Amino acid sequence: MARISLSRRLRRTPFSDGVEAAGVKGYTVYNRMLLPTVFESVEADYRHLKSHVQVWDVSCERQVELRGPDAARLMQMLTPRDLRRMLPGQCFYVPIVDETGGMLNDPVAVKLSEDRWWISIADSDLLLWVKGIANGYRLDVLVDEPDVSPLAIQGPKADDLLARVFGDRVRDIRFFKFDKFEFEGRELAIARSGYSKQGGFEIYVEGSDIGMPLWNALFAAGEDLQVRAGCPNLIERIEGGLLSYGNDMTDDNTPHECGLGKFCNTHTAIGCIGRDALLRVAKEGPVQQIRPIAIDGDALPPCDRPWPIVAGGKRIGQITSVAWSPDFNTNVSIGMVKLSHWEPGTRIEVETPDGMRGATVRDKFWI
Repeated sequence: MARISLSRRLRRTPFSDGVEAAGVKGYTVYNRMLLPTVFESVEADYRHLKSHVQVWDVSCERQVELRGPDAARLMQMLTPRDLRRMLPGQCFYVPIVDETGGMLNDPVAVKLSEDRWWISIADSDLLLWVKGIANGYRLDVLVDEPDVSPLAIQGPKADDLLARVFGDRVRDIRFFKFDKFEFEGRELAIARSGYSKQGGFEIYVEGSDIGMPLWNALFAAGEDLQVRAGCPNLIERIEGGLLSYGNDMTDDNTPHECGLGKFCNTHTAIGCIGRDALLRVAKEGPVQQIRPIAIDGDALPPCDRPWPIVAGGKRIGQITSVAWSPDFNTNVSIGMVKLSHWEPGTRIEVETPDGMRGATVRDKFWI
């Protein structure tokens, strides 16, 4: 089996020593950093995530920092979501689009103050796009990647674990809000958010030097909670309909095709670079859209390329993510389907590596 050759271009994280000591078995490359993908097994990690609490090294969710008088203006130029009512201390999920309305990223925007923002990005070179916009429009703003590495605490016991390290006040953080907490003399932003449906937090660890001290403190505090190192789980992600940029959507897709229209206030998001293109899309409506799809039969392997969706001998879409769900006893998947076949209950066929399989378009994701 081929292996990835390591080099300094493939960056370790402030938590890599802890991840390796925890017995990581696999990585992927994300924003030129290591992202763990499995510890015990995908299914065992899934079972543990749904029952206990995990600590995830998601340092690869790099931050693009906007700082200066034009920071808010630049942030609004990037997204069709209207940010005028967003307050410091809030996190917003924000589709980011180019001039054609195509998706460039689907990050979380963190508003630290009126003139300072973090964009917690998915896997793409968004930093370069933002720098280009700032310089092209001669905005009074500094755009850079700060030394901030997110650490996610996910699972039903996440509140209990963080309360032991940061105090009970952490329980008061509301969904997609954040507050500041002290650790070893540093103020860290902690948000109630994360890339799972099990509940939890993301700690924005500012300063690589305190990465392992925080990691060790969490594991020392959570031994009786059965805390483990973990990572975003493919099965749980698909069950919950959490999209993966670069897998389920690319810059060829608009937010409306990705089911993200509710995060677009195109008429009022004045200044968004892709606004005119998205106004046309909103008027005409998408011709294809992401849907949850249950695929018949035994367990299928994960997608390493799109699988064609077929109806009446014609291609009408593609499967982009798939996994066997032990809890729902089916192959759960995410697919992009044409308007003619996206209604719930529609029977379709999927061209899988194991041959053609019947499948059903669902009305909603599993969790």
